[in-house]
Amino acid sequence: MKTLSSLEALIEALRCLPGVGPKSAQRMAYHLLQHDRAGASRLGASLEQAVANIQHCEKCNNFSEAQLCELCSSTRRDTSVLCVVEMPGDVAMMEQAQAYRGLYFVLLGRLSPLDGIGPKEINLDRLVKRAADGLTKEVILATNFTVEGEATAHYLAEMLTARGLKVTRIARGLPVGGELEHVDSGTLAQSMIERRSV
Repeated sequence: MKTLSSLEALIEALRCLPGVGPKSAQRMAYHLLQHDRAGASRLGASLEQAVANIQHCEKCNNFSEAQLCELCSSTRRDTSVLCVVEMPGDVAMMEQAQAYRGLYFVLLGRLSPLDGIGPKEINLDRLVKRAADGLTKEVILATNFTVEGEATAHYLAEMLTARGLKVTRIARGLPVGGELEHVDSGTLAQSMIERRSV
């Protein structure tokens, strides 16, 4: 087996990123080596440091350098509301929206029987234990509106309501500032179904 040169190894390593194919990886490698060696060094050091120091929060599964993440450690969060999301990136998006002040639970996936992902693979036993802690009054399901995300939300809703918890689902519909003529028919239909009184 041929040993990869340093350049080939860099290109191959860059291909592990989502959406990066051979040509994109090659362009990135050439750019870093030709135009931004300092940036390449920072990137390498940051990746090494992140891999060594970042783990999952014991309570919510979000990324954290400590046993508990900043959100779970905060005394300013509403402990009566728990928002369930699929991935750590979803927590970041929810926080950017600045519309939620409760706590989170990150599933680290979604139910997908065809891919062999069942309840055990996405920490549902930990979620149930967390939601039934006596502090949680409402669980907000904020899984994605994909087939798997919807199936996960449905499964969680049945499981959590059976334990006497109030379960809600984030709404879906038209984007803020969106125009009807540019919205797909599925989104428009859903916004009609989920309309509310004003």
